[in-house]
Amino acid sequence: MTAPSAPVAAAAPPMGHREILEALTGILAGFFAAMLSINIVVTALPVIVHHLGGDQIQYSWVLTGTLLANAATTPIWGKLADLVDKKRLIQLTLLIFIAGSVVAGAAPDMNWLIAGRVIQGIGVGGLGALSMAIMGAIIAPRERGRYAGYMGAVMATATAAGPLLGGLIVDTIGWRWTFWVGVPLAVLAMVVIAKTLRIVHVGRPVHIDWWGATVLALATCLLLVWVSFAGNPVYFAWLSWQSAAFLGSVVALAVLFLWLESRSVEPVMNLRIFRNRTTVLAIVASVSVAVLMFSLPAYLGLYFQNGRGLEPTQSGLLTLPLILGNLIGSVTTGQLITRYGRWKPYLVAGSVVAVAATAWLGLVDATTSYWLIGTKLLLVGLGLGMVIQNVVLAVQNTVTVMEIGASSAAVTFFRTVGGAIGNSVLGSLMAIQLLGAGTPGQVADTYANGSGALFALAAVIALPAVFAVSAIREVPLRRTV
Repeated sequence: MTAPSAPVAAAAPPMGHREILEALTGILAGFFAAMLSINIVVTALPVIVHHLGGDQIQYSWVLTGTLLANAATTPIWGKLADLVDKKRLIQLTLLIFIAGSVVAGAAPDMNWLIAGRVIQGIGVGGLGALSMAIMGAIIAPRERGRYAGYMGAVMATATAAGPLLGGLIVDTIGWRWTFWVGVPLAVLAMVVIAKTLRIVHVGRPVHIDWWGATVLALATCLLLVWVSFAGNPVYFAWLSWQSAAFLGSVVALAVLFLWLESRSVEPVMNLRIFRNRTTVLAIVASVSVAVLMFSLPAYLGLYFQNGRGLEPTQSGLLTLPLILGNLIGSVTTGQLITRYGRWKPYLVAGSVVAVAATAWLGLVDATTSYWLIGTKLLLVGLGLGMVIQNVVLAVQNTVTVMEIGASSAAVTFFRTVGGAIGNSVLGSLMAIQLLGAGTPGQVADTYANGSGALFALAAVIALPAVFAVSAIREVPLRRTV
């Protein structure tokens, strides 16, 4: 599909620091609401499913639906960011997110709830891709470090604080507000962005790669459905005909996708970006470390609540060191990168600290003191804060402004998929450990003493990130957009 482009906008002067901060306030408000929506239902979901009369399959799809929609649409949003007006696009994603939140919160049954979560996921995918693309378009790489630190801190805070806030909401104003709480933030974001974001869109012919987008979305959905259910005794084993059917379909679709993209005028995921050494290594690092970002809050909740007998709110409070460490790592390294122009040392140090601290967390059992767990979580958060956003900065520094959206979205896409795969593997390990637990006491002991094996496995999954960031060539940060 080809449509006439808008006239080329006249050049505008660069945005100053104050103007960038004003616009970034709106962008980060929307980004925070989106990231919060992913994990806020973790502690509320048992109550929600009981209230709406749902079953175990529907329980899983409340989480899986959002993740599928997020991962499948992120590359599409990223490509659109390179083709059409980014300001209008991010306002559209906020509207989609608001619509999904309203539908989910007002759901009369589980089917409506799942539908609302899927719509939310489409908005979340757009907000994640466009937030980074807009930053790349208005801020020079040399100055982008400190702003990327702010985004990393927002991401970490929303991810880790979701379960805590969800528990508080369920215990006070009711579970429906776990979906509605992000609506005021999203509305505020739309208003601020409309008033403050000044970005020039260079018009050019727009060709939407619908075939490539469809095949990519389908392949992603099948892959994440497989990793969500494989290995779970309720569904099917990792080695089974069902797994073979899923994997065979994913491989076939992947081959078809590569063929389509190699012939597309405007591919939804330009294969040229994978010739860039930095991009490939950044993707490897993001996929590996994603298990720590997406899975630790959820499985820490199981350890504290099911293993140690704590309430949801208490469980959420004990994850605060993870948030604090992430804030320190993100903001501090962002400022240092902007001041000195070096970024690779923080990636290497952060990945080593995150993996080592997670391996140390693997020693927890039913008697581990909470202050010691807090120390370990602080270090994990510190390492994650030094890595998550800075790998995106490294990629954006090596591509042109016309490719920032697609390359940033590619990193985000693979990070989401990696997080989903890692989460599924950990879930399967816990399910296997629970098979021999019969009484409630045995179940509690399994969660308390078996969670250490999950954290140790998470460290192994994250280990390739250390080698990937060590192999990245440090290119001096540009001082121009």
